[in-house]
Amino acid sequence: MYKAPITDKNKLISILVRFKSHRRRTELNKQQKVEKIAFVKKKHLTGHFFWCSIAQVIEMERIVEQTLLYDFYGELLTEHQKRIYEAAVFDDMSYTEIAEDEGISRQGVFDLVKRCDNILKGYEDKLHLVEKFLQNKSQAAKISELAKKLETGYDADAVAEIISLAESIAEDN
Repeated sequence: MYKAPITDKNKLISILVRFKSHRRRTELNKQQKVEKIAFVKKKHLTGHFFWCSIAQVIEMERIVEQTLLYDFYGELLTEHQKRIYEAAVFDDMSYTEIAEDEGISRQGVFDLVKRCDNILKGYEDKLHLVEKFLQNKSQAAKISELAKKLETGYDADAVAEIISLAESIAEDN
């Protein structure tokens, strides 16, 4: 019997949630997990599997961005802000758990985390330290790659590019 692919987002999400909770509840060995995932991909996720993967990638990028911003500008937050932001972002605690620990409302925790995100992004908009760090890291990787080319033999273009990148890094600092 043919079963049409699911096109309703809410139904797809509910299937994924049920599948994830089922997978957590039962301890399946690795082979059973692979078979179960393959079954769900074939039967329920036709045409929508990539949408789920993209959402997960976007979430990971958001976490990496929050981590970088906190590493550079976290010391500019108050102790109270740091404690709650770290619990929400790094310790992966729910807003309800944090609210109970801190003695404030869940909405207060949500607002504080949002405010901290905006504060950290505001510092980055003004100072651009993370942007400069990532640019320098990329240029250093390029220099390393070019230097490895020089190990195999002399290349005048590689030497010129190394000099150019090194001067570019020196000018920025």
